[in-house]
Amino acid sequence: MKVVILCGGKGTRIREISEDVPKPLINIDGRPIVWHIMNIYYHYGFDDFILPIGYKGQKIKEYFMDSPWKNNDMIIDNREGDFKITLLRGLDKWRITFIDTGEETMTGSRIKRIEPFIEENEFMLTYGDGVADIDIKKLLKFHREKGKIATMTGIKAKSQYGILEVSDGIAQRFVEKPKTDQIVNGGFFVLNKEIFKYIDDDGGKCVLEKEPLEKLVEDKQLAVYLHLGFWTAIDTYKDYVELNENWDYIKNKLYGNKG
Repeated sequence: MKVVILCGGKGTRIREISEDVPKPLINIDGRPIVWHIMNIYYHYGFDDFILPIGYKGQKIKEYFMDSPWKNNDMIIDNREGDFKITLLRGLDKWRITFIDTGEETMTGSRIKRIEPFIEENEFMLTYGDGVADIDIKKLLKFHREKGKIATMTGIKAKSQYGILEVSDGIAQRFVEKPKTDQIVNGGFFVLNKEIFKYIDDDGGKCVLEKEPLEKLVEDKQLAVYLHLGFWTAIDTYKDYVELNENWDYIKNKLYGNKG
């Protein structure tokens, strides 16, 4: 089954970093966030990725082309004049298809443009800036049980502001950015190929989160898998700083029990 990771956006709200590198290459603990996302899927046996690229897409290609020697111990042996390179550790065992979907293209149109590369009836989809300790196998099982065209992972939203609990005019407790009962789009989709019927490229202007998802809701074809565990995304520079500062804890959440 293919895993599509949207990697083409400009990341305008995190321009402090994305001026130099595309958002999926933002460095977390020595590796780009897209690499960590791929590892989440890889831990559940998914190793065939499609990256719809756009803004600074060549840098994403360069990273994965250069990664085997940049991130590995190695021996260079030119004693016989034939320049042999031996890598001393294993390589990431996955297949990556890079598709240039345009620099200004919106999310829905990027998905439409990779349609020819989806042969199977089902495929995974997520964004190139979010990580979660989500059980991908349980997500897939839920999708198949619901029998809908699309399943989206729902996340309990955090309030943008801290909340004060007050009793009899006296502050009792301050809760910083508590979770609410609102459910927001956390990415990590499972989609059937029928999704392409809901997407019109529209010259690159189709936004997945608008007309396609709204029409799926109208047709009762969008299931929601509620994930109550860890989830975070890099949307602003503050998110990036917090993710790096707390990475040891987050890394254990993502990989601690998965070998």
